[in-house]
Amino acid sequence: MTQTATHPVATEDDAARRASGSTFYRAMRILPPPQRYAMYEIYSFCRKVDDIADDPGERTTRLAQLQQWRRDIDAICAGREIEGLAGLARATREFGLAREDFIAVIDGMEMDVVADIRAPDLATLDLYCDRVASAVGRLSVRVFGLDAATGRDLAHHLGRALQLTNILRDLDEDAGIGRLYLPREALLEAGITSTDPAAVMAHPALGRACAPVIARVREHFARADAIMNAAPRRAVRAPRIMGAAYKCYFDGLTRRGFAPPRAKVSLSKVRLIWIILRYAVI
Repeated sequence: MTQTATHPVATEDDAARRASGSTFYRAMRILPPPQRYAMYEIYSFCRKVDDIADDPGERTTRLAQLQQWRRDIDAICAGREIEGLAGLARATREFGLAREDFIAVIDGMEMDVVADIRAPDLATLDLYCDRVASAVGRLSVRVFGLDAATGRDLAHHLGRALQLTNILRDLDEDAGIGRLYLPREALLEAGITSTDPAAVMAHPALGRACAPVIARVREHFARADAIMNAAPRRAVRAPRIMGAAYKCYFDGLTRRGFAPPRAKVSLSKVRLIWIILRYAVI
């Protein structure tokens, strides 16, 4: 049974173009074509639901759009056709992508839609990171070919390392749209009682509030590295590139610090090419 079309008809090249220009795209280009295009489809899915979460439109409209994505994922995983999502359906079949991981990503995006996240407690922040990052990792490791236990552990630690790095990198950008992902416990420990994003960004103790998050990132990177060191080298080429690239962002953030003015931290193209060359050829 063919479902009513809810998405523009897309091709594998469309998914690749959606990923192009990102660190993700360059890391995935080293993969063989079936894996590469499956990863482009996963990335395209993530970008589409993330765009819904970040859209400034009515929350009720965005919640309805995410609910439609849940229905579409259910249809794909049940073997039904959704026009415009043939590539994602093929990747799901070929690599056994799990419905619960797709749904977790959507649930994470919904956390941003229901209300702007401001100083969540540590448990809520960890749940958010699991949904928007580690769940993506759980989809990805199936494509990479890692065994279930290794893949789950790598997705857990590397996903959290990357997402927490994003949170530290995007503090000012997120504050500009009314969001604050630093955990409440870290703010209070630093003597910051406000949860207003602008007030927190201007607080002289912001760096102290970031310190526990920095420690968590270091621990997650260390655990991810240990897992990848013990895994088949070819199966972890792409996650090693992503991890190494994000470590550059992370190192730049810790060197810069969090006192204003906070210059944007970026990764040079030359540095990224060096990272890719280091891990692309095994």
